[in-house]
Amino acid sequence: MKETKRQKQVAGEIQEVMNGIFRHLGLTMIDGGMVSISSVKVTPDLLEARIYISLFQVKDPAAAMEKLKDRSWEIKRELAAAMKLQLRRIPEFQFFLDDTLEQVYKMEELFKKIKDDDSKTASE
Repeated sequence: MKETKRQKQVAGEIQEVMNGIFRHLGLTMIDGGMVSISSVKVTPDLLEARIYISLFQVKDPAAAMEKLKDRSWEIKRELAAAMKLQLRRIPEFQFFLDDTLEQVYKMEELFKKIKDDDSKTASE
């Protein structure tokens, strides 16, 4: 089902506010790695939000995600304070790990390996 204009607007606003909340609560750096919100998807009824988290050089991604889940009540309180005039109800949210960056690195490694193998076979 196609995402409506209102869903996109709410998701964009939530992402912007959540980035500020993460900076305010000190959640942008966990275990020496960087944490960022890559995207937000909102259901058509605007009652649920899926927040996709991108982790860069975090030693233990599972522990970082658990830390975010543990502090979700605090994050939701901040979100409610910031968005109380825009939304009637603050959506319930869940965090999901966005491994797109990791997949890009794997693809680059594969392409590099293929290129090196091709250059070796061409020189022989």
